[in-house]
Amino acid sequence: MKKRFALVALAAAALALPFAAQAHRAWLAPSSTVLSGAEAWVTFDAGMSNGVFIADHAAMRLDGLTITAPDGSALEAQNMMRGRYRSTFDLHLTQQGTYRIANVTSGMSATYKLNGEDQRWRGSAAEFPAAIPAGATDVVATRNANRIETYVTLGAPTDSVFTIKGDGIELVPVTHPNDLVAGEAATFKLTVDGLPAQGLEVTIARGGSRYRDNPEEMTVTTGADGAFSVTWPEAGMYWVNAQVRKPAQGADVATSAQYNGSLEVLP
Repeated sequence: MKKRFALVALAAAALALPFAAQAHRAWLAPSSTVLSGAEAWVTFDAGMSNGVFIADHAAMRLDGLTITAPDGSALEAQNMMRGRYRSTFDLHLTQQGTYRIANVTSGMSATYKLNGEDQRWRGSAAEFPAAIPAGATDVVATRNANRIETYVTLGAPTDSVFTIKGDGIELVPVTHPNDLVAGEAATFKLTVDGLPAQGLEVTIARGGSRYRDNPEEMTVTTGADGAFSVTWPEAGMYWVNAQVRKPAQGADVATSAQYNGSLEVLP
């Protein structure tokens, strides 16, 4: 039942609509992104908030957490805890290179009417065909794909974790995400279901907005190859967001995808 985002590379500009219902911003923030030595620890906070990296609304569920080590192996988070406003966990780095930490969720959601009453359903794509009861009307189904991620490096940066999965929006580094410096330009590419995300609007916001009047948000648009560039105005932790929606067409259900990344820019 899984549907592809057909022709998304050509149509993304028309599909990049704001998610009015998702007013809160999702983020996964590491305590450090660039470390040295034979081994190191990093702790992570994850939440949904009004301002980025401010724990003021809800802790993030980490059911889809995946940690990929430089050698491609999967690692387990340690000391995981879910509080009122944020979830936390630790990661022990024992390999040299770059790690990818991502909370990825995907599935189906649907609304329909049954016996005159509005109903809602959410589950996996495999469950969807049998989930809608006989007699249901006004069925509106959406395939969802959301990725919230960050990267950390022990020693020299490596590129082995940047393999594209081909599901939803993904970031493809041109500039390594753990080699970002204030005042310098960086370039990345976005894909949607593995295809270049042309004309996609990208929001970039620096953390620490609680202590200044200027929100310091930037908006850039991806080119034909899905690439966008940004010159970092200051050091800090930055939140990168891109969203795409496509309405149902014929036999294809509607699709909704979102990317939220955390990147640290050093002085």
